[in-house]
Amino acid sequence: MTGAATGRTSGVSRRSLRMAVAGGSILTVLLLCAIAAPWVAPYDPAERVTTPFAKPSGAHWLGADDVGHDLLSQLIYGARVSLLIGVVAALAATVVGALVGVLAGYCRGSVDAILMRIVDVILTLPVLPLTIVIGVFMGPGLTTQILVISSVLWAGLARELRSQVLSLRERDYIHSLNSMGAPTWYVLRRHISRAVFPLIVPQFILAVKTAILLEASLAFLGLGDVTNASWGSMLALAQGRNAFLTDAWLWWILPPGLAIALTVLGFALIGNALEERSRPVLLRRKKIKRGDEGRAQSTADEPAGRADAPLVIENLTISYGEGRLGVRDVSLTLGVDEVVALVGESGSGKSTVAASTIGLLAPAAEIVGGAVRVCGQDVTRLPLRDLQALRGSRIALVPQEAMSALNPVRRIGDQLVESVLVHTSCTRDEARERSVDMLEKVGIDASRIDAYPHQLSGGMRQRVVIAMALVNEPAVLIADEPTSGLDVLMEEEILELLLTLRHSLGLSLLIVSHNLPIVERIADRIAVMKDGEIVEIGSVRAITTNPQHPYTRRLIDAVARLEPAAELQAAR
Repeated sequence: MTGAATGRTSGVSRRSLRMAVAGGSILTVLLLCAIAAPWVAPYDPAERVTTPFAKPSGAHWLGADDVGHDLLSQLIYGARVSLLIGVVAALAATVVGALVGVLAGYCRGSVDAILMRIVDVILTLPVLPLTIVIGVFMGPGLTTQILVISSVLWAGLARELRSQVLSLRERDYIHSLNSMGAPTWYVLRRHISRAVFPLIVPQFILAVKTAILLEASLAFLGLGDVTNASWGSMLALAQGRNAFLTDAWLWWILPPGLAIALTVLGFALIGNALEERSRPVLLRRKKIKRGDEGRAQSTADEPAGRADAPLVIENLTISYGEGRLGVRDVSLTLGVDEVVALVGESGSGKSTVAASTIGLLAPAAEIVGGAVRVCGQDVTRLPLRDLQALRGSRIALVPQEAMSALNPVRRIGDQLVESVLVHTSCTRDEARERSVDMLEKVGIDASRIDAYPHQLSGGMRQRVVIAMALVNEPAVLIADEPTSGLDVLMEEEILELLLTLRHSLGLSLLIVSHNLPIVERIADRIAVMKDGEIVEIGSVRAITTNPQHPYTRRLIDAVARLEPAAELQAAR
């Protein structure tokens, strides 16, 4: 399985590399011709060197125009103008678009509203008519072409970057910088700009491609600089001087047309290759054919009634991009009223598996194989509407950063009531009554329902998050490191609370943790993960007293115990 997945993703990598090499080769040849035009071109493009409409010959490979100018020389010099306008206009559009997108996304408020309304206006106007209107108003010339093209290209980039910055702005490390008093411009320069730069580069390359096409269109319409030959102006002159009435179109129109097409193709190949590498979620992958290699060792049978199990994970494989599999062929069944602990070192893939069960994978992650069934429904194939209906009602999550999962400016009661109203049609009073009841079940006095999160201790906030997860009585609860950030005594209380709720509510509970001694006390079975795979799964007694996999043995041996594991299990 691993070999197949690696082969698939490395195949995608080779495809991107081939595209980049092909595009780079095309552009290198064109760029060298543009730079070396005074030495490569056989004649001065503005000089009459032969008879009008001269046919191709050994002295004039592409013949001549209606005045007697050598068309090959014009084609070589035209590369200079077309590439110059394309690169400069795209660079200006990229700089403006990046500044607008970053400022709008980070500053938000009135700055965002004003900038995005301007972007909306630009995007709603048709590109070619807009460029024609601006070009006619400003008059023909190279400066006009650059200003016109850049003025219509920046808006799309600004909108895309804004959405990325809005997401980045809410990251914990950005909040940490702000809490330490970092100035806005420092955060933008040192952190936000570096995070979005991999997205800007491919957008610039693709903007050059579009700019070259627009330059050819403007020149063809007579808005170019007639004193500097470009590929677009060659086409405009050929069309205006009746090249189609003679055989001259074969050597006057086809060569510049092919040059434009090759240049656009070169930039498109490089841009697409860079975009695939900078945004792995765009990679197109087929599902992986899974073999029997690397399957987890099992020291205990799966729970009876697999078809009725509330959570079934089958051969789950998740990729984070080219050759980076975060989860490999994971299979796990959570039975009715069962507690399964998923343990392993940091980075082993535990949280990725937990996120996949509720359809909340990170943007860069993609399920490339397998299925995740919650109460018979495959989460990996559900439409968004059905998935949202499933979350919080049939399956719920206690996130890894549970204590920061509450909205700090809303009362906990309002947040609990909101959780109820999303999935039920009851009145607000009924939802509040249910919320009070759930708070009491998790050990919080009903009088605290109108408290704000900052008025509660860390352990109480953890209990509120658990109450929010369970208020709609889900069949499955995923607890991802539910005791992280708590002291030892509070860890014990939270786990005992989960165990109590499991029995009183009939929960099936999947606990993700790296703390083996803690989960031993409440789990029915333990699944051990390493490097994205479940290497061993079995009952708590089997795992702790007779581990089969070397990694499991090291994990057990690393735990300091006051009593042997066998005595611990006998006491349970």
